[in-house]
Amino acid sequence: MPGLNVDWHLGGLPLHSPTLSGDSKLRTLSWNNHTAPASVNGWILPEEDVEDKMETLQTNGNDAAAIGYRAAERQTMDRKSYSPMMPAFMTSAPGKVIVYGEHAVVYGKAAMAAAIALRSYLLVTALSKSHRTITLRFPDIDMEHTWKIDELPWSIFSQPSKKKYYYDLVDKLDPELVEAMQPHLSIMSPKASPEDRKIHQNAASAFLYLFLSLGSRNFPGCVYTLRSTIPIGAGLGSSASISVCLSSAILLQLRTLSGPHTDQPREEADLQIERINRWAFVGEMCIHGNPSGVDNTVATGGKAVVFKRGDYSGPPTVTPLRNFPELPLLLVNTRQSRSTSTEVAKVAALRNSQPAVVEPILEAISQITESAHQLISKSDFDAKDAGTVQTLGDLMKTNHGLLAALGVSHPKLERIRDIVDTVGAGWTKLTGAGGGGSAITLLNSNASPSTLQRLEKALANEGFEKYETTLGGDGVGVLWPAILHNGSDDENGEDIDQEIFMDADGREGIERLVGVGVGALEKRDGWKFWSNAGGPHVNSEGKQEPISGAYRQLVHALNVAADEEYSIPLCPVKEASAYLCQYTKSKLPQERRLERENVASSNVLARSLSPD
Repeated sequence: MPGLNVDWHLGGLPLHSPTLSGDSKLRTLSWNNHTAPASVNGWILPEEDVEDKMETLQTNGNDAAAIGYRAAERQTMDRKSYSPMMPAFMTSAPGKVIVYGEHAVVYGKAAMAAAIALRSYLLVTALSKSHRTITLRFPDIDMEHTWKIDELPWSIFSQPSKKKYYYDLVDKLDPELVEAMQPHLSIMSPKASPEDRKIHQNAASAFLYLFLSLGSRNFPGCVYTLRSTIPIGAGLGSSASISVCLSSAILLQLRTLSGPHTDQPREEADLQIERINRWAFVGEMCIHGNPSGVDNTVATGGKAVVFKRGDYSGPPTVTPLRNFPELPLLLVNTRQSRSTSTEVAKVAALRNSQPAVVEPILEAISQITESAHQLISKSDFDAKDAGTVQTLGDLMKTNHGLLAALGVSHPKLERIRDIVDTVGAGWTKLTGAGGGGSAITLLNSNASPSTLQRLEKALANEGFEKYETTLGGDGVGVLWPAILHNGSDDENGEDIDQEIFMDADGREGIERLVGVGVGALEKRDGWKFWSNAGGPHVNSEGKQEPISGAYRQLVHALNVAADEEYSIPLCPVKEASAYLCQYTKSKLPQERRLERENVASSNVLARSLSPD
């Protein structure tokens, strides 16, 4: 049934385009009379009930609320899909490491991958209406190119048989669309080396395919600037991180995403994550041809996943691990180039020649993954317990030994492991295909500062590049608008513009300027994550209790409305609370209601949650 979507959120994110519910498109009620837009999304009301509601509001003397509903409906019908001068904003997504299960996953076994705190960042700045260009900048790889919007191949991308929408599932690239982009890619970076030029064109192909598939000729001119703290070509999911940043940014510009905010229902947040992930996978196909989909899944959802691919004719089975803990991790880049295909072929050859030996090794690796999965999934799992960390570390160390037995280690990887073992700082294994690339070390929480200093000095003396990071952090995030305080005395914060962003010096400079932070207690204000949505409700006594998604967002809206001058034109908060409590009780399904005693209480509604 067509409906009006009324889940209030005044978080400053753009308004939503009509979304699908079953076979029906939903109109979105919205108030947008202020530079910080207010949007209505997520709670479905049948149209005839809205008319009843307006009549009831007028009967109770609440003419302003009824007028607000009608004005919002008219505005929704008239508004454009996007504004040409939206504020500058940022998206960010993490890299990833394989924690357990390399190579065994090729043969249908389980593997576990987790997000790391090294991230990519994308700053999107809208141009004035007269500027009909899009620019993609990636200074970390010396890449910059500008395209004229009107000269891009819209005619073929917009053909009815080829046009895609944000809710479509794209599991393969259209060869004709790929071919149509080639003239616009071949002119890039003419003075770069062949290797660098290929990297530039791969990144640009992902951007253009998403832009042309989702956008239109009327899309506003913009500058898209990428910065990354993830080493490229080290098996850490840098391309997937970039694809997630691009996917989320374009979908935000189209106003097809809701949130993120901490009061967002978990099921709604998951829908946004899935939508971003689908299009990030398209970007990964542009870069890699036939990706597994694991890297972009981790970069979008964060935390960790267990994945298994029994049949290569279909996608892998992916199980999110939402309670995966944030753990201190040392990542060391050997600076040794390696080829994934070479290492995979090496294991395949050994398996063919010695199946009785290799099969048990692959099965043992799979059992390591399963053991870690079972441990993390326990209801009493405690990541701060020294014994738990020891078990996870021992599994990593054993996994590395089995991979070395398959012949995919490297003298530099073994040297890193030896250094860590000698100083007693933690547990080390290779990550990814092996043969070079990177090693990860789960740090021992009992390691003293002097131990870590000795480790740092020993690695530096050997010429290794180290990164202190965390395992199991947040997925895709949004900073809207692109304003951070960064310790400034200015209460309005610091605008992150193109010049400031481009001038950030290296990994440390990027993190210092716009980094989301490391560790759960050091998250920087301003960044929001869909992976953090749907948290438990804490009542006035400080106790956690379940709360429905519709009720949670209703309260959030009413609290904001009570404090903001430009709020939704509703009646006073207590009257609105009482009315909407009754409406929720009578109209929403049983499973989405709060407990009867809470529904009946307008005071609980008014005080339960405060806005972000």
